Amino acid sequence: MAIPLMPRTLILFARAPRLGTGKKRLARDIGALAALRFERLMLARNLRRLGRDPRWRLRLAVTPDRAARNWPGAMPQGSGDLGERMRRALAACRPGPAILIGSDIPGLSAAHIAEAFALLGWHDMVFGPANDGGFWLVGCRHRPPDFGWVRWSTRHALDDVLANLPKSLSVGFAATLDDVDDGAAYRRIEGLRGF
Repeated sequence: MAIPLMPRTLILFARAPRLGTGKKRLARDIGALAALRFERLMLARNLRRLGRDPRWRLRLAVTPDRAARNWPGAMPQGSGDLGERMRRALAACRPGPAILIGSDIPGLSAAHIAEAFALLGWHDMVFGPANDGGFWLVGCRHRPPDFGWVRWSTRHALDDVLANLPKSLSVGFAATLDDVDDGAAYRRIEGLRGF
């Protein structure tokens, strides 16, 4: 008799696209309207590409909290630093493997998510490193640990998180992808279809 698979949850972690409120480093480099257009495009693209996949259930975790009312089934991120909000979103999932992704990764595909869930079959946690020293994906097989003190939005973010994890946890790594936080990263993806 086959053992049933635990349900998988994919969390899209996003800021509600509003002029002047998000992607501030990107907006400084390319302008507030272009940054807003990018945010809206990425959110719509991720919801469309990843929301219909039967291999997982997609949940949207949005900030500010009041914006969650605009999307049926969305959950508010709540207060705290980035690590506290990510941990809370992962902990709110039903039992089974859960993965949380950022909303600003143009090269992301369903195959990347499937690979990360496969890694959770072998590891307690999985990370998708970003080229800037952060990470675009974090996943856990069970309840997420506390991320501890982390220099978020710096080249030290992933290293800090890894240093804070309990040594008993096994960690796997998914593909390294680029997120778009500034004008240089945006210029690298401008020629891609859809941008």
